[in-house]
Amino acid sequence: MAARKIGILHPGQMGVSIAANAKGETNRVVWASEGRGSDTKRRADEAGLEDAGTIARLCAECDVIFSVCPPHAAEDVAAEVVSAGFTGTFVDANAISPDRTSRIAATVKEAGITFVDGGIVGGPAWKPGTVLYLSGAAADEVATCFGDGPLEVAVIGDEIGRASALKMCFAAYTKGTTALLSAILATAENLGVRDDLYRQWTRGDAGFPEQTENRVRNVTAKAWRFAGEMDEIAATFRSAGLPGEFHDAAAEIYRRTAGFKDAPETPSLAEVIAALARDSGDV
Repeated sequence: MAARKIGILHPGQMGVSIAANAKGETNRVVWASEGRGSDTKRRADEAGLEDAGTIARLCAECDVIFSVCPPHAAEDVAAEVVSAGFTGTFVDANAISPDRTSRIAATVKEAGITFVDGGIVGGPAWKPGTVLYLSGAAADEVATCFGDGPLEVAVIGDEIGRASALKMCFAAYTKGTTALLSAILATAENLGVRDDLYRQWTRGDAGFPEQTENRVRNVTAKAWRFAGEMDEIAATFRSAGLPGEFHDAAAEIYRRTAGFKDAPETPSLAEVIAALARDSGDV
């Protein structure tokens, strides 16, 4: 396969790992520094990405563009690509609902852009274990952007929305249960039974209380992003005829701890519980 020029919008912690896997030994991967912060620039430089400067130039140079951004920004990123006159293949690999994916697909297709649906399951792909699921008529072609790196790529059909649906269902459990455990710990603490709960948990798994505390504390760094993802999952459930209220509540849990985003160190459990216990009107 001939080397290609691939664009990445925008190289956050997940996006830069996807870009590095696409780069391999042959492809050139490009990002746009205009309007981006110093952390993004540092990540891009460390991964050896080329800087096109502007999104317009990136769109003019690249054959394939990957969008890996927070869920709330997915439409805006797609709109920028359309406005720049891109004519290649656009891969939306964001954690958004199948319905939202389909709406974005309709917009970019109307502009003459080929659309592929993507869903990333796992953490930043620096070691094996993360899978990029792809669906859409051009999914097989996009899969060839990746070689022998640690990222696994799986094409799961021609239907737009299928990859997004899988991502939503998987994250509904993994991130949804972490939100539930966060609420359980805060409730048990406020009712004075957390130690009793821990004793009950250890009957089945001696390490479960410590594991749970670590999950609840460590997730706070990503809570600002996961809140939007829970909103997308709630919408996905409702579209499929299921209640979405569980993940509405999970979104609220993550919003209450979103303030830890730029914390210099992982907050204590007491700090997390205090943030969770605030009335929603104070958030």
